[in-house]
Amino acid sequence: MGGSSVSLAGLLKPGMVNLGLKASSRDGILKELVSLAPLGEKAQHILLVNLRQREELGSTGIGRGVAIPHCRSLMLNSLTLIAGRSKAGVDFGSIDKKPARLFLLIIAPPHDPKNIYLITLGRIAQLAKDLAPNDPLYTADTPAEFIARLAELEKAL
Repeated sequence: MGGSSVSLAGLLKPGMVNLGLKASSRDGILKELVSLAPLGEKAQHILLVNLRQREELGSTGIGRGVAIPHCRSLMLNSLTLIAGRSKAGVDFGSIDKKPARLFLLIIAPPHDPKNIYLITLGRIAQLAKDLAPNDPLYTADTPAEFIARLAELEKAL
């Protein structure tokens, strides 16, 4: 585990996984992901603005069909992970110019003494590096299957 006790599968709740994202734009995908956050409409809107600003600094599409939109926000008091999948894929401005199909959204509070935010980002990036285009993450039928596969991939890290 590389000395890190962060478990992506542990952070992810089935209610925070959408395996059928419908949007065809980066903005639309962010909106769909944020709608899963356990927040009121106004707080979700603020979160969306934060995420858009972050994407303007540079795309969070890390290639291999994976994007990790992320930001710090006062809206949530613990690190929150939200996952989404788009069957068609969406142009996310990824470094390899390929559409992103898998989205792992990280929202972290500004006060994060254990730096879980960066550790989580690093773990997802590590995972994505070896992700085959036909990995079960892309074919899982239910959030539970998706989370179980994530746990398997983490064990191999």
